[in-house]
Amino acid sequence: MSILHTLVAPPASYVSAAGYELGSGRLVPTAAAVVGLASVVIGGLALTRPSRTGNGRVRTVLALVAGLIGAVVGGLHAANSAGGLGTGNGLAGAVIAVALGLIGTAIAVLALARSRRRRHA
Repeated sequence: MSILHTLVAPPASYVSAAGYELGSGRLVPTAAAVVGLASVVIGGLALTRPSRTGNGRVRTVLALVAGLIGAVVGGLHAANSAGGLGTGNGLAGAVIAVALGLIGTAIAVLALARSRRRRHA
């Protein structure tokens, strides 16, 4: 397949593999859950490995922003999804995105409080 055929292929929001379709109903909350998971990991690193070079504060703010984005996007998708769990609208992914986003935000706030305490002490 040439590059031209790849460029005019069906949109990436419709991927089919063995009968499983990943449409925009599942793609958005899955991406939000990945962002929420990234915020948990980055916040955990900022909390457990404080940096003396200033990178710890950047990691903390990055985790805070990513957590808020994951929680807000997941919440908006959960509020606007039609149907319940198992209907293919991505409600489960949205709930997971909200949970991971809130956990990542809480960890980032703890890391931010720790960095402020350490800087003033």
